Amino acid sequence: MKFTTAKKAIALTGAVAMLVSVAACGSDSAGSQPEQEKDVQEITVWAWEPTLTQVAKDFTKKTGIKVDLKNVGTNTKEYTQLDNAIEAGNGAPDVAQVEYYAIPQYAIKGNLLDITDKTSGYSDFYTPGPWASVQFGGKVYGLPMDSGPMAFFYNKEVFDKAGVDAEQIKTWDDYYEAAKKIHALGDNYYITSDTGDAGFYDSMTWLAGGQPFKTSSDGTEVTINLTGDENVQKFNEFWQKMLDEGLLDTKTAGWSEDWFKGMVDGTIASLLTGAWMPANLANSAAGGAGKWRVTQMPTADGSATNSENGGSSLAVLSSSKKADAAYKFIEYANHGDGVATRVAGGAFPADKASMESDSFKNATTVKNSDGEDVDYFGGQKYNEVLAQAAENVSSDYQFLPFEVKARTIFGDYVGKSYTGDQKLSDGVAAWQKALQDYGKDQGFTVK
Repeated sequence: MKFTTAKKAIALTGAVAMLVSVAACGSDSAGSQPEQEKDVQEITVWAWEPTLTQVAKDFTKKTGIKVDLKNVGTNTKEYTQLDNAIEAGNGAPDVAQVEYYAIPQYAIKGNLLDITDKTSGYSDFYTPGPWASVQFGGKVYGLPMDSGPMAFFYNKEVFDKAGVDAEQIKTWDDYYEAAKKIHALGDNYYITSDTGDAGFYDSMTWLAGGQPFKTSSDGTEVTINLTGDENVQKFNEFWQKMLDEGLLDTKTAGWSEDWFKGMVDGTIASLLTGAWMPANLANSAAGGAGKWRVTQMPTADGSATNSENGGSSLAVLSSSKKADAAYKFIEYANHGDGVATRVAGGAFPADKASMESDSFKNATTVKNSDGEDVDYFGGQKYNEVLAQAAENVSSDYQFLPFEVKARTIFGDYVGKSYTGDQKLSDGVAAWQKALQDYGKDQGFTVK
């Protein structure tokens, strides 16, 4: 789901800008584009972003091309399906939602259509971070959808009941004290949930100032130093304390029906997540409307810094026999009339005009997938808060050039840390070793 500059525009994936050579990494090429079908009547799009529902309908009405929009799973679940289809040589969609962190991995393998020649001048339309994030090796492989500067979404009704003013939570110590008060409301009340999410872990270590991953400018060397980065350790110690004292819901899986139910009944009282969350709340936790608010992220020392959590593009698969029609769709959705539809539906913008518009900053309602205006945040101008969150994002974090793999195996090594069977630091050390071994197997020089 899910933009900025070195502060105002978000350098979401510094690794993308740095990776310029993949030949040394055992990459394969997509080869020539398959022969294109004529008079295309339908395209298949794999995506989980809810605002695309209306965009697809509008595109079909405008062009006559039907959009078979399928949600085959969120992020890594979709990528697993995508990998299987690509390997099988059939069943892949024409268009896929690809998060910024995943673009290098798919570009390396030649799975995404190079659209550089179609996007001349687009850098003036998008904010710099998202635009840089859809590029790899000087070529463009997708159009930005949104961004995910992190923000602190909270159920004000629950926080008031616990005697906590979320606006005064500035540090991780403040957050810890609030978590104890929330949990005191009942054994099933938690300030938030975490069953072991790799994307969240990356975002929180980024927020702490961690820089555990580095890639050389020629793309051949990768540094993986989770255990030696003092700011990564700072987050590990904070989250371990939360785990040790039972202050986190470690049983309710993210994006499950029970997860959204917890946001409605208050047992999951807040979220530390990306600015793309409003539409998801309005659609999947509709019963929480009016109860929720949003404020800036608490940080280790209370400083006004921030990180990203997510952010996606729409990309055309290089295997598509309907690539021209597929490109028309991503152009409509992310560079044409669909942009306003998506922003009105709660997507956090990737384009300059939307980010700076009064209509965006003054919004107090979120459109759900039925096109209804939902007063989810009790009249709050929530986008003003989220725009400020974007201003605060630091731009010195890099993802791995095999980040999809890294997130896929996170639970294999760190999952036990969330059930109390091992310390978080031990799980992270095991994950680091696995990443180092994988990098070497892929042909990288690993440090």
